[in-house]
Amino acid sequence: MDRPVRWGIIGLGKIAHKFAHDLLLVKNSKLQGVASRSQSKAEIFAKQYNAQSIYGSYKDLITDPNIDAVYIATPHSYHKQNSLDCLAHGKAVLCEKPMGIDQIEVKEMADFAKEHNILLMEAMWSVFHPHFSFVKQKCEEGDFGKIRFLSADFGFLPEFDPNGRLYKKELGGGSLLDIGIYPIFIALYLLGEPKDISASATFYDSGADSSCTMKFDYGDGVIANLKSTLLEDTPTTCTIEFERATVIMHRRFHMPTSITITSRGLKEAKEFESIGYGYAHEIIHFNKLFREGLKESPVMPLSMSLTLSKTMDKVKNIIGLSYAKK
Repeated sequence: MDRPVRWGIIGLGKIAHKFAHDLLLVKNSKLQGVASRSQSKAEIFAKQYNAQSIYGSYKDLITDPNIDAVYIATPHSYHKQNSLDCLAHGKAVLCEKPMGIDQIEVKEMADFAKEHNILLMEAMWSVFHPHFSFVKQKCEEGDFGKIRFLSADFGFLPEFDPNGRLYKKELGGGSLLDIGIYPIFIALYLLGEPKDISASATFYDSGADSSCTMKFDYGDGVIANLKSTLLEDTPTTCTIEFERATVIMHRRFHMPTSITITSRGLKEAKEFESIGYGYAHEIIHFNKLFREGLKESPVMPLSMSLTLSKTMDKVKNIIGLSYAKK
């Protein structure tokens, strides 16, 4: 397929701006159209990123035969239905994390995509960053030995807005789903599923969690300490202690950054090239899947999305957090 992959974007918030910016940097990609609940927002967005079409509704974008793939950047609570609607009309879907509010939603999405033989991937952009790939390779090569300890945090202090997405439980707000997913993911990515989980949390009056502290126990003394918070700025780093080395993924570890390796008394700093904000790496990967007719990513497979959602559900159960509609 020589022609560009024609993208549509649903939901035009902050993250969609960064995605669209990087989409312009990827060869053989085209922003075909954008859709928002606000017509004026869609018009401004389309002009800024040279989108070919502006749609008055999500349905109009989804049903347009000129759209190949859709990037879904709506609030968490809409991810499942938006994805299913796109998949039902034959559109490949790159859905922002978390792909669903819980494992039930993620499984429904994955099953639907497989049943209809359509490409679906969770937009866990971190896994496509060069520093993530480097650390994963070091784990697999075994030069540093096995991981004995991992710590990862993600915290920032936003201006409080009771009507903002971060604070509204009905939109999937809270620290765990929005940013806690990154510390959890790096632990699963490098260590797999833990044998035991303990956790504690604080909450806003809305019921959304304001912070969450987690301990993943892998047995044999291997521990991962994880934290997410909307109450303070934290280092937002990841430290991995191997048997023969310590690797630090610097601030912010989930996005393009540098790492420091300390081994045998020697310290080495490594820098990694990145494209744009860092979203281009997952776009390039997704485009390749689409062009080759693949329906699932070998790097971020649906099984990983299911494991991620299952693990987050376990944490939610422990801290008493539920997004079930009453």
